[in-house]
Amino acid sequence: MTLRLAALAALTAAGLAGSALAADAVKLGYQLPLTGDTAQYGQDFRKAAEIALEEFAKAGKPFKVEIVFEDSRSDAKEGVNIARKFADDKAIVGVLGDFTSTVSMAAAQVYKEAGVPQLSQTASHPDYAKISQWQFRNIATQAQEGPYNAKWMLSKGIKTVAVIAEQTDWGQSVVSGFTEGVKANGGTVVFSENFNRGLKDFRSLISKIERAKPDAIYTGFFYEDGAQFLKQLQQLGVKIPVYSTSAAYSPKLIELAGEAAEGLRLTSNFLPTDPTPHVQQFVDAWKKRSDGATPGQFPAQAYDAVRIMIAAVERAQPNPTRETVRAELAKTKDFPGVTGKTTFGPDREAEKELVKVEVKGGQFAPVKE
Repeated sequence: MTLRLAALAALTAAGLAGSALAADAVKLGYQLPLTGDTAQYGQDFRKAAEIALEEFAKAGKPFKVEIVFEDSRSDAKEGVNIARKFADDKAIVGVLGDFTSTVSMAAAQVYKEAGVPQLSQTASHPDYAKISQWQFRNIATQAQEGPYNAKWMLSKGIKTVAVIAEQTDWGQSVVSGFTEGVKANGGTVVFSENFNRGLKDFRSLISKIERAKPDAIYTGFFYEDGAQFLKQLQQLGVKIPVYSTSAAYSPKLIELAGEAAEGLRLTSNFLPTDPTPHVQQFVDAWKKRSDGATPGQFPAQAYDAVRIMIAAVERAQPNPTRETVRAELAKTKDFPGVTGKTTFGPDREAEKELVKVEVKGGQFAPVKE
C-alpha cells in the first residue's frame, strides 16, 4: 500500500497538515520507506522533513512549499513506480530520496529520462551521482568514507582487517571502498564476507573472523544488525576492535546493544552534542517530536536535504522549474547544515567533513586524535 501525506509549509500553529494546496505553493516529491523492514528510517526522514517545513513556514517567505510523501517500502520496483508518478506530475520541480542506494539508483533512471532533479539524503553508493546530471546527494560516499576509515585504522597500528557488510549494492561498495583504501595504505584484508540484512545469528561469521586473526573488524551495517553483531561478539568473548561506517551512527544502536557497543568506532558528520545554535535548534525540535529521543545522523541528513532543496527553489523564484532548480542545486556552496557545510562539486557530490566518533560511557563521543 502506498501512503501519501501532503504537508504544507503554511502549517498552522497547531501543526495541521493535509490542507488544500495553495495556488502559489511549490511542490516537491519525497520517496521513502514508510512501511516494511526499513520503515523506521523513512518515518524519521518524514519527521525531519516536517520540521524543516515548519521552520520554513515561520520564516515568512513569499511562497509556500508542499512535499508529497510516497512509500517505496525500500523496494526498487515500487521506487520506479513512484518516480514515474512524480515525473508525470509536472507541478513537482524536485524530488528527495530514496533511502537505500539500490532504490535511489533504480528511481534515478526515471528521473534521468524525465529531467527531474533528485537529491538523496543517504544513497552512498559511488555510482549513484554518476547516473546523470540530475542526481545529487548530501552524504559522503563509500569511496570517500572507506579510504578515510582505512587511514584512521592503520594510523592506530592496525595492519590486518576482517571486513563484513550487508549483501546489498551499498554493502558491496562498503567492502570495495574500504579494501582499496587498506591496500593503498599498506594494510591487508585477511577476511571479507557479506551477510543478509536482518541476520539473527552472527556466530558462524564471528567464528570465521576469529580464525582469520585480524587486528580489527570493519563493518558495513545499520544499527539493528550492528547491535546484534556487537552483542554476539560480547557473548562469545571476542575482543577484536570494531570500526564501522556512518550508517551505524544511531542512538538506537547503543540502546539495543547496551554495554556491547562500548568501544565501537565509526565516522559521522553529525554530532547532536555540537553546541552550534542551529544544530541545537534541530535537536530540540526533534526531541519534542520523539519523546525526548536524540536524533541520529540519518534524520539530520534528511533535514539538511530538504533545506538544501528548498534553498534551491527559493533561488529559482519567481517561477521555479525542474531545470532552474537543478541549476540552483548545482550552485550550492557552503550550505550551513546540521551535518556541516555542504558544497556540491562539479560531479554533484557533496564535499563533507567526517568526524571520528567512539562509543564511551553509553554515548557517542568525538575522538580527539
